[in-house]
Amino acid sequence: MSTVRNSWRTCAIGVAAVAALLATTACESGGTDNGKRPSTGKGPTTSRTPGASGPPTPSAKPSTSDAAPSPGRTSGEPGDDANTRPAACNDNDLSITLSYWRQDSGQNVLITAGNITGKACTLYHHPYVGFGAEIDGPIEAMGARPRAIATIGPREKAYAGVYLFRGGEKTVAVEALSIGYQDRSPDSNGDVAMLDISPSDEMGALNVGTNPRVTYWNRDLDAIEDLLFRSGAG
Repeated sequence: MSTVRNSWRTCAIGVAAVAALLATTACESGGTDNGKRPSTGKGPTTSRTPGASGPPTPSAKPSTSDAAPSPGRTSGEPGDDANTRPAACNDNDLSITLSYWRQDSGQNVLITAGNITGKACTLYHHPYVGFGAEIDGPIEAMGARPRAIATIGPREKAYAGVYLFRGGEKTVAVEALSIGYQDRSPDSNGDVAMLDISPSDEMGALNVGTNPRVTYWNRDLDAIEDLLFRSGAG
């Protein structure tokens, strides 16, 4: 904000010889300071989109260029009312894609869930995962439950990682990954049939070991990668 300097001009007082009469004239404010305008406000800040530095699409690293903004409100924070939270996501709300990480030898699969509707929905807990007719699910969850609820708005995404096998382990080739979704209550919807998702031709069959596991849903792709690769789980 520029500083306005006021200069005042004092008018002379005329005194009559025969009477003590004072005359004054009004004064007006002067011009402005023509100096440089000081900079006092902070410029716009940029926050990193979750997973923006993550891997590109299948056969490279999974793409996160259009990953969702920062995670929604953390469960348990003031103002977090479970009764007003968006409804649980279901098959009709989502587009599911599968992809490998580069140089991973197919040991882990990324599940990307994109919201294709015009309203927000919530991916609770972890996905139910099986492997078609070859291996029944659901498989066990891995890692700690994330603090943030994975609520995704239109065109936003959330992620889950599936650990398939460790190096040198005997595996079974499967043609599909089956997926199902939970409601707010843990282990809900366990009796609902899961939907089979076929890997792309480029991915080929999935090789599954003796103890596959799945992460919790998370809007931050980095958190999924930390668990699968940097914690030694995969």
